[in-house]
Amino acid sequence: MEESMKGLQELTVEPKIAYFSMEIGFRNDIPTYSGGLGILAGDTIKSAADLKLPMVAVTLIYRKGYFMQEIDSRGKQIEHPVAWNPADHMVLLPQRIRVRIEGRDVSVQIWQYDICSLTGGCVPIFFLDTDVPENTQQDRELTDSLYGGDERYRLKQELLLGVGGVRMLKALGFHIKKYHMNEGHASLLTIELLTRYKKDIETVWDERAIWDTERVKDICVFTTHTPVEAGHDKFSYDLVREVIGEVIPFNVLKELAGPDKLNMTLLAMNLSKYINGVAKKHGEVSKNLFPGYVINAITNGVHSFTWTCESMARLYDKYLPGWANEPELFVRIGKIPDEEIWAAHMEAKKKLIDYVNEKTGAGMDCDTLTIGFARRATSYKRASLLFRDVDRLLKIGKGKLQLVFAGKAHPKDTDGKKNIEEIFMKSEQLKGAIKIVYLPGYDMDLALKLVSGVDVWLNTPMRPREASGTSGMKAAHNGVVNFSVLDGWWIEGHIEGFTGWAIGPAPTELTLTESTDDVDAEDLYNKLEKQVIPIYYNERHIWIRMMQNAIGKNAYYFNTHRMMRRYVTEAYIR
Repeated sequence: MEESMKGLQELTVEPKIAYFSMEIGFRNDIPTYSGGLGILAGDTIKSAADLKLPMVAVTLIYRKGYFMQEIDSRGKQIEHPVAWNPADHMVLLPQRIRVRIEGRDVSVQIWQYDICSLTGGCVPIFFLDTDVPENTQQDRELTDSLYGGDERYRLKQELLLGVGGVRMLKALGFHIKKYHMNEGHASLLTIELLTRYKKDIETVWDERAIWDTERVKDICVFTTHTPVEAGHDKFSYDLVREVIGEVIPFNVLKELAGPDKLNMTLLAMNLSKYINGVAKKHGEVSKNLFPGYVINAITNGVHSFTWTCESMARLYDKYLPGWANEPELFVRIGKIPDEEIWAAHMEAKKKLIDYVNEKTGAGMDCDTLTIGFARRATSYKRASLLFRDVDRLLKIGKGKLQLVFAGKAHPKDTDGKKNIEEIFMKSEQLKGAIKIVYLPGYDMDLALKLVSGVDVWLNTPMRPREASGTSGMKAAHNGVVNFSVLDGWWIEGHIEGFTGWAIGPAPTELTLTESTDDVDAEDLYNKLEKQVIPIYYNERHIWIRMMQNAIGKNAYYFNTHRMMRRYVTEAYIR
C-alpha cells in the first residue's frame, strides 16, 4: 500500500460509504489500535482502496496510543504511554467542528491520512482530535488514550466518534450514502442522523412521528464483534443526561436503546437496515443474544498483502502473479514445488528464531517444531491451556517442542495480566526441557514475524467467545498450519488433518456455556503426541501438503477482498 494526500475536492465528488471504528490499525508507527478490531478495520480500508471502493473512514487520534508493553523478569506487565506526533504522518485540515459535551462546546480538529493502493484506489482516514488550545485541559485529553479512563470518559469518546464524525463529514463536504458502524462504539451517530432528518411537526402532527427512524435505518449498517452479553457497552441514563443531554426525548431513546441503560449495540441494531456478525457461528450466537433481529453473517478476512511475509510473497509473485489483489489465485497453490514452499517457510522461521534469540537469549533453533500463540491476553483466550498438565506436556514435548507467546493485557484486566505471569512460571518449570518465550511489545511487525515464522498456530478460546479471530487467517497466508478450538472462523476453515487440526469437540448448543478445559486439554495433548509431532518430524511431505492446503483452501477465502465484496453486495448497494 502507498500513502499520499488527496484533495478534498477530488474526494468529495462521488457519494461515499463512511466506515466508523473506535480503533484503526494500519501502520505499526501509528498506534491508533489495541488489537484485532483495529487491525481488521485497517485491513478493511486497505482492501477498500485496492478494490477502488468509494469509502471514507472515521476514528479518534489517541495521542498517547494504547500503551507500550514492558514485561519484567517475573512476567509482570508494565504499561508506558506511546510517544508519537500525528504531524509526522498526516495532514491537519483547516476545518473545525464542535460537539456539545457536559453542556460545553468542545472544539475538534481533523487530521487526514490517505491509504492509496497501487490499483489507483484511495480511502482517506479522518482522525478527530480535541487537543486544541481553546478547550479545557479535561477536554483536550479526550483523544489521548484508546480504551482508557472511566465510563464517563468512554461515553465522551463515543459521543465524539459518532456525533463528531457525522458533523465532520458534513463539514468537509461529503455526501454519505451509507454509515457503517464497526462495533457499537460508533452508534451515537444514529442520534445525530435522527436530529438531521427530523420531520416538521406540522407535517406529521404526531410528536413521536417526527423522528424518521426508517430513513436513518436505510442508511446504516452495523457489524457486531462481541459474542457475550458483558462485552456490549452500556451507559446509565443519568450519565447520558449529564454528558450528552436530551438531544432526543428520553422516552424515544429508551425505546431504541433499552429501558434501563443505553445499550450501544441495541441502539445500532434498532437503527440499521443491515446487521451482521463476523462468522457464521457468531451470527447464530448473536441471534440468541438478541432474539427477534435479522442478523446476517459475513466472516472476517485479513488483507493478504499486509499479512504475507517477504519470502512467501516472493514465491507467490513468481508462481501466482496478481495474487495480492486477487487472492482467489491461491487456489492454484499446487503450481508451487514443495521444496520452494518449505524453503520460503524456513527463511521466515529463521527470521523469527534469530529475533527471539537476540531478544531473549533463549537459544531456540530452526529444526525444532515451533508453536506460536499471540493475541490479546485475556482469560477467555486460555493461553495457559497448554500447561494444564505439565507432566504430560513434558513427556510429549521434551526436546521436540519450542513455544513462542506474545500479547498485551488491558491495563485493567488483572486476570489477563496473571495469565502472562503464569506462562513465565511454567517456562521456568519446564526450563531445559521445552524452550518457552513470552515476547513483549506485541504489535503489527511482531505479529507478522510470528504468523509467518512458527510451524503451528495455536488458538484455544472458550467457546463461543471468539467471534471470529483473524490471527489464524494470517498464519494460513504464510502456509502455517492451524491447531485450534472450533470457534469463530475456524469452524468454517477447518478440515481435520487437511487444513490443520481441531481441539476439543465440535460446537453444539449444549457446549456453548460449559467449561471444557479438561476435555480440550486432553484432545490437545493427544493430537500433539499422535499427529502433530510425528507428522512434522517423520512425514515432511504430508506436512507440506497441509501447508499448501492452508494457503489454497483458507487464505484463498479468508481475506478482506472477499469480505468487502460481500459487504458491497449485501449491505452497501441495497
